[in-house]
Amino acid sequence: MVKLRLKRYGRKQRTYRIVAIDAQSRREGKVTREVGFYNPRKEETQLDISAITAFCESGAQLTETVRDIFKRENLKIT
Repeated sequence: MVKLRLKRYGRKQRTYRIVAIDAQSRREGKVTREVGFYNPRKEETQLDISAITAFCESGAQLTETVRDIFKRENLKIT
């Protein structure tokens, strides 16, 4: 199963990438695809809507945090 979750990166680990990753992998494991970026300090978000939609249609699960980010961006994913 694939999950859309956050992966930390940056010098002080303060920013995140939204990635599609196998559910059995650890958080910093091998990524299937990067589908977005999130910076909580600046409330900056960048999303690849077509990739996110494709993963969700193929059965990918969202973590609660990623689901909340999508809600803030008014992205409707079912």
